[in-house]
Amino acid sequence: MKKIEAIIRPGKLEELKAVLNQMEVRGMTVYKVMGRGLQKNVRQYYRGQEVSVDLFPKVKVEVICRDHWQERIVTAIMETCRTGAIGDGKIFIYPVEEIIRISSAERGDAAL
Repeated sequence: MKKIEAIIRPGKLEELKAVLNQMEVRGMTVYKVMGRGLQKNVRQYYRGQEVSVDLFPKVKVEVICRDHWQERIVTAIMETCRTGAIGDGKIFIYPVEEIIRISSAERGDAAL
């Protein structure tokens, strides 16, 4: 099994949820996060003072899937979230050793 973490633009979350739902990927965890990659500082003014903004609002989406679903999910994320501009985000993929459903004690694929 794999854990796919995608850091995306907040405005792409609803579209991504719809695409994953169509693929019957129902389980996901979503976090509001701040971060930066290649994006440069943006100068803004707050109460007349110049402020350098170097962390930007992002959304982190986590999905656990079977190995054979990994490429389909990654492709869906890339196609849905890509604008072609710096700041589109990143995808990280990790191996998952074990999953246990707390309510029923099911393990592995049955717990997905």
